Amino acid sequence: MSTTSQASINAVLETAVPVAAAEEVKAIALQHFGVRGDPTRLPGERDSNFHIMTEDGNHFLLRISNPVEDRQVTDFQTKLLLHIEQTDPSLPVPRVARSVEGTSEIILALPGQSPSVVRLYTFLQGVPLYKTPSSRRQRRNMGGVLARIDLAMREFQHPASNHELMWDMKHAHRLRPLLVHIEDLQRRALVERFVDRFEQFVLPAIPNLRTQVIHNDLNPHNVLVADSDHDHVTGVIDFGDAVLAPLVNDPAVATAYRNMNVGHPLETVSDFIAGYHTVLPLEDAEFEILFDLVATRMILTVLITSWRADIQPENREYILRNAPSAWAGLERFAALDRAEAHAYLRQNSRPE
Repeated sequence: MSTTSQASINAVLETAVPVAAAEEVKAIALQHFGVRGDPTRLPGERDSNFHIMTEDGNHFLLRISNPVEDRQVTDFQTKLLLHIEQTDPSLPVPRVARSVEGTSEIILALPGQSPSVVRLYTFLQGVPLYKTPSSRRQRRNMGGVLARIDLAMREFQHPASNHELMWDMKHAHRLRPLLVHIEDLQRRALVERFVDRFEQFVLPAIPNLRTQVIHNDLNPHNVLVADSDHDHVTGVIDFGDAVLAPLVNDPAVATAYRNMNVGHPLETVSDFIAGYHTVLPLEDAEFEILFDLVATRMILTVLITSWRADIQPENREYILRNAPSAWAGLERFAALDRAEAHAYLRQNSRPE
């Protein structure tokens, strides 16, 4: 990674999210998108997000992007959602709303701040996954939905699809310098061990893997389920970490958040993979490194969030929301023999 690109990545995550008052957001929505309603601020890693419910009961998400975000990257994200809508309109993903001028993005500067890209999306309804009990059927259904999304994105191309992103697992080894932000020496050694495994087993395999644009962030905060049926997925949101990467990275990312402290450490992982594999079968080379990739997402979670919590203590609670489960998963994975883990996933992730 070049110094320039690394600096750009750091800038996006180090720069505080844009500041906008509710009245400013309300005016932006009405003036530029013709939407009248009261905004409610939502948490965000690098952007300012607002839920707007209109007087006639429609729901929207207004996003003010970080001003240092590359304009090509925001265009990539917008064009990706437009492509999914055209390829498979039945998928439960946000739709891009047009401005009053008919554009999918606008550029404006908030008072005292640099210009930002502003977009409006439909706001999907449902219960956030992290608030619901997990079940085998739920995990399999999520795997199937993610596979359908990956199929819809398979042919999508954009000049910025391979943009530099800290959350892109194919560059996990570049995050070794962040180890210093893990104060507990035993935990630091645990993470270093899995970074070593990534370099030994995953890096050499990457050139031979299927590659396409992936969602890259199917964590429990980005999945919605029906209030009356928690096994039914009603929404997959936040394509802000989408990137060109090995296809297998997408289910690996998702299953890193499905590692529950019950049964075999890979039981819930295999449930999700079975649902994915039914719709979009994984290849042998992808199964070969699946266990390593799931662990890699966990180490990215603890490394990046430890670093960001240090530099943005005011956003610490939101930044560290997924860290406890990642630590628990790494500790359980550390007790597994790699060959046995590989065999377990092959045996238990196939459709019944």
